[in-house]
Amino acid sequence: MNYLAHLYLSGQNESIQVGNFIGDYVKGKQYEKFAPEIQKGILLHRQIDSFTDKHPKIKEAADLFRPRYGRYSGIVIDIVFDHFLASGWDNYSAVSLRNYSKHAYAVLLSHFPILPRRVKLFLPFLIQHKRLESYARFEGLSESLEIMARRTSLPDEADFAMQVLHANYSELQNIFNSFFKELLLFVEETFEVDIKKPASCGP
Repeated sequence: MNYLAHLYLSGQNESIQVGNFIGDYVKGKQYEKFAPEIQKGILLHRQIDSFTDKHPKIKEAADLFRPRYGRYSGIVIDIVFDHFLASGWDNYSAVSLRNYSKHAYAVLLSHFPILPRRVKLFLPFLIQHKRLESYARFEGLSESLEIMARRTSLPDEADFAMQVLHANYSELQNIFNSFFKELLLFVEETFEVDIKKPASCGP
């Protein structure tokens, strides 16, 4: 799961949202230096990642991208799944994606002094380019992959990723829908997180 999903799966608690957002940048027992609710968000992030990495549907989806991305194919799935969450946002939230994103940006900025250094460096760029909302568009998804290829060890294969996505869109969307229902239930039951969903999303 990528940024949008981690924020969404944090529910309404702003401190948990912050912890879940920074989870990748807090290693080992470093989480203990944060306030208790932020610690909960960091640990929630780790459990979401563990649940995702072990799920057979994720391996099935990642295999489509493995020819060019190899062991990094799971990272591509994280970003692709944020696309499906963003593009189908009305199925998961009664708040528009734009308003949800604006609030999330404000929450993160209000906690700016305690954010890890790497997060402080990219957060202004993420907000400026409305990254959370951009996942809904193919152009935004491709741009995210290109940015990650420049700044991390992710292979520079955005064109290939988009080709695979277009060729297997329905299959990947079905995998996401099925998997995300399971992940939602896991988070709500294990961490007692209150995620406000529209009535059409069910309990």
